[in-house]
Amino acid sequence: MSVDAQPSKVSAAPEIDDMPAPSALPSSDSSLLGPPVQPAQRVYFYSPDEWEAFIAEWATGIKANYFQIKRLGGPGDRGVDVAAFRTDRGFEGSWDCFQAKHYANALTLSDALPEMLKLFQGVVLGHYILPERYVFVAPRGCGGSLNRLLSKPTDLRTKFLDAIASGGTLTKGLDEQVRRSVHDLAATSDHSIFRSLELSEMLDTHRSTPYYSARFGTALPARPPAGSPPTSPSPEERRYVQKLVDAYNEQDPASGADATEIASHAKFGPHLQRQRESFYAAEALRVYARDSVPDGTFELLQGDVYSGVIDTAEADHESGLDRLRAVLTLSGQLDLRAHALISVSRLEDRQGICHQLANVDKLTWVASHG
Repeated sequence: MSVDAQPSKVSAAPEIDDMPAPSALPSSDSSLLGPPVQPAQRVYFYSPDEWEAFIAEWATGIKANYFQIKRLGGPGDRGVDVAAFRTDRGFEGSWDCFQAKHYANALTLSDALPEMLKLFQGVVLGHYILPERYVFVAPRGCGGSLNRLLSKPTDLRTKFLDAIASGGTLTKGLDEQVRRSVHDLAATSDHSIFRSLELSEMLDTHRSTPYYSARFGTALPARPPAGSPPTSPSPEERRYVQKLVDAYNEQDPASGADATEIASHAKFGPHLQRQRESFYAAEALRVYARDSVPDGTFELLQGDVYSGVIDTAEADHESGLDRLRAVLTLSGQLDLRAHALISVSRLEDRQGICHQLANVDKLTWVASHG
């Protein structure tokens, strides 16, 4: 069973609760060397908490219209380990439940029945409405007998109702009124919501998320070309381009040239074009990072570039162009090997990051313009 069947309706990624900070990313060296074991083997050794975190990451790659993904496993989870909400109404709206079971063996019916009971009990007690899908997620998958029942929802319902009615250990300690309500709800519910999932399917989906390379220490996916900047600067470029124009005009205070006039200048025109190409290269890296590595990864790189060049930017220089050139040269000399993105970055990306910083007023070339 694949849970990737629904078409994507939105491009924005769902919000995820409790994800680890990107500081746990491997260095570029470890990304290139790869893991000592294959991803499927590594997953077998996860703790229950790591398994839930992996499921939450995996869920971001499902082609479904999720508004938010939450990890809720632990004491008092009311039978829900990872919830994926399709609306801002949470448990009161459409949602999917991913039940994490990190066992040494494949799941059996005796493993599934208590979890099904918790779900129906949670609905009866008003904690949530029934999810659209309830997926058992285990590294070893579901055993043959359970998988066959999950493929025959009517038979699964019969098995569950028989277990509820038998008065055995499954319902021991359960309030009789709640037991009857659970029985009635289960008898009228569509048991096709209960599904199984294979680890190979999960890994294929997880590979498409920004978390795969960081989690398994693999090489980052290929980076597409940056493309050329438009002929005229866009409104988003206004600030850093104006700071470059200020540096050019400082060389000739009487010229009063703007970006359009600078573009045709024999000396400064090509220089401006190179800076814009660098800016767009850094923007392309930022977009690539958004889709390929955990949130905050690019910002960590950007922050270290800033820390590495700010003292030089604030030092005395003969001119704004001298300051700019010193900063750009230094950006290429910084030791950024600890960053996961360094294996797919180039010198122009570092220089472009300097212009990104100038665009948000963290760097300025002509001191009187700030």
